[in-house]
Amino acid sequence: MRIIAGEYRGRILKSPTNHKTRPTSDRLRETLFNILNPKIDADTRFLDLCAGTGAIGIEALSRGAGFAGFVDKSMRACALIEENL
Repeated sequence: MRIIAGEYRGRILKSPTNHKTRPTSDRLRETLFNILNPKIDADTRFLDLCAGTGAIGIEALSRGAGFAGFVDKSMRACALIEENL
């Protein structure tokens, strides 16, 4: 998994090794940000719920969002997000 565009384009994100987690695909994130990108600027605040790897929030930061918050109930996922940041 990688960051698709922006300042961190191409950055490889660490993923969990178990099969219970299903990370958001590059294609879905690209579609989401094609819609959101015109509205993202330094004043944008982004909340990544059930963040998992943090891919969506990190993608938002990469594309210029001023803030991204990450929420996940798994401590393992939270540690993974910190590594990916």
